[in-house]
Amino acid sequence: MTDVRSRQPEAAPASEPSPAAPSGRRWRPGDLRDGITAVLLPAAGLLVAFGVWWLVARWGLVHPAALPPPGDVLTAYRLGQDRLLEHTVTTTGEILLGFLLSAVAGVLIGLSLAASRTVERMFTPLLVAINAVPKITLGPLLVVALGWGPKPILTMVFLLCFFPIVLSTATGLTTTSSELAELVRSWNASRWQAFRKVRFPAALPQIFVGLKVAMPLAAIGAVIGEFQAGEGGLGFVIQQYAGIGDTATAWAAIILVALVSILLYAVLVLVERRSLPWVRETTSSR
Repeated sequence: MTDVRSRQPEAAPASEPSPAAPSGRRWRPGDLRDGITAVLLPAAGLLVAFGVWWLVARWGLVHPAALPPPGDVLTAYRLGQDRLLEHTVTTTGEILLGFLLSAVAGVLIGLSLAASRTVERMFTPLLVAINAVPKITLGPLLVVALGWGPKPILTMVFLLCFFPIVLSTATGLTTTSSELAELVRSWNASRWQAFRKVRFPAALPQIFVGLKVAMPLAAIGAVIGEFQAGEGGLGFVIQQYAGIGDTATAWAAIILVALVSILLYAVLVLVERRSLPWVRETTSSR
């Protein structure tokens, strides 16, 4: 008889170690290019704007008393640099504080509107009516009610900023995708868990849209408030120097307001990208 030997199964070859899953977003070659273009393209846009301004002043299309040449404005800035920068700090503080107050209040009001349809129907018409009132007409009344100083200025910033934030918050919270809502229901999650884990994170991109709309409005509100009740700030400088015919200094202050607004908007965009990195990964780019 022939010995029957059981065959041993061949050992499976050792599998190669799988690479570790990447933690976070890796650097890509296009990131450097994106960073450079993010700086160069806005700078090029500003150069084009100043070039058009120089040509308009050079050809005399606008009277120099209304629009002085860029060189005169730069000279006026150099002569009054210390004073202008001091007022810039004042205006920047008012913009930031008013914006933060309106952001907190706007998000809370938006949460209330999204949480209850009854509350939404009761107060949405009132909010629309408040937003429709020309804010500059409220300036003298705010001075009478709150006096001179920062209180009416911050109130003006708040009135201009809060409505876009309210609207974006309420819209973001009430437009959660049906797939996410069905997933939350399948988990038997509580209302608080659904809000904290799904609805609020999903609404953050929309909320940031409202914040980015409100940031330039905060600068406008601060300048309007300083026109009416300011004892300092760039709006106060614009009004004072335009009143005595020194439009070059007034334009220097106007440009500083614009630069502060651009800088604060860029910081807000950076905060959005750092806080919501998944948005750029999950949405298509142009």
